[in-house]
Amino acid sequence: MSDPTSPRAVFERLSRGISEGRWHDLADLYAEDAVVDQPFVSTAPGHIEGRETIRAHFTGADAMGMKLVAHDIVVHETTDPEVIVAEFDYDITGEDGTVTAANIQVLRVRDGLITATRDYHDHLAIARATGGVPALVAAVTGEAG
Repeated sequence: MSDPTSPRAVFERLSRGISEGRWHDLADLYAEDAVVDQPFVSTAPGHIEGRETIRAHFTGADAMGMKLVAHDIVVHETTDPEVIVAEFDYDITGEDGTVTAANIQVLRVRDGLITATRDYHDHLAIARATGGVPALVAAVTGEAG
């Protein structure tokens, strides 16, 4: 039986929760002082600190009305027992149809809770699915959308 507090098991719960649209449950997988970095994001904070701020972030994702389904998941173990690297695709369905987006997450899990992640998501694909391309362009160019 696998360890339910392992980084792989916690990532699997996170991925399953997102795919099932259980946005309001996801923050409970994070430590009180967790940090989420999204280096490629343009329209939202790229650095999020604290479980409650992460909860608000997931609430915002829920409000976008999109559905994400993870597939083709590959988890790489590292020499650090707290860290994994997950590669996967999301099928993202939103108001403008369905697109597939590539993703990589580097997760640090301690005592069964996510303490830090670096999330590399295809934000352009997300914007295409949700009708957010004008806002994304405005954020990148500094022009009104």
